[in-house]
Amino acid sequence: MKWRPSKKWLKRIIATLILLIASVFWVDHHVASYSSPFCSSSLSDMPHVHVGVVLGTSPKLSNGQDNFYFKYRIKAATELYFAGVVDRILVSGDNRTVYYNEPVEMQKALIEAGIPKDHIHLDFAGLRTLDSMVRSKEVFGQDSIVVISQAFHNERAIYLARENGIKAWGYNAKDVSAKMGFKTRTREYFARCKMMLDLYILGTDPRHLGEPVEIPAD
Repeated sequence: MKWRPSKKWLKRIIATLILLIASVFWVDHHVASYSSPFCSSSLSDMPHVHVGVVLGTSPKLSNGQDNFYFKYRIKAATELYFAGVVDRILVSGDNRTVYYNEPVEMQKALIEAGIPKDHIHLDFAGLRTLDSMVRSKEVFGQDSIVVISQAFHNERAIYLARENGIKAWGYNAKDVSAKMGFKTRTREYFARCKMMLDLYILGTDPRHLGEPVEIPAD
């Protein structure tokens, strides 16, 4: 005879699922409401800061095609730099293997766009958005930054930064189409929930800190 859950247990399971789903959407709304006043796609909304932080991603997709998240972030970073909103660029990303190096790829693209190499600084330990934000202050000494990524990513980054005592604004790079970005946007719901756990329950620290790195004043 197969075991079947009682109506009481079914109600509990359904109630739990509803609560979990509601929590996911509440977190998403809370992060967006908190961060959106600090995020914009307009240069005139950005304060002048010394350093703009570009959040890492691969220049190519797994199928070998161009990654437009990457292209649009590079374009946004060059806009900020040549408009004089930021003096220096910090590229922060993953460098786990010799075959995958986000900071170096971003540096190459920024140099091709005309930004001097000595105005680009590399953070090889930006393994997660949390790491990139905390390291911008604890390792690279920046208390005020402009973060460069797509709007949905900036909202989470700004939340993380400001909860860690950093005055941060987000310059929103152009987003990809809804179809192309569906998986990424779906993952973002869960990334925001994980962020809440990291901040308020787990107390997660960056995987690597290390010695301070000076970004010269101009």
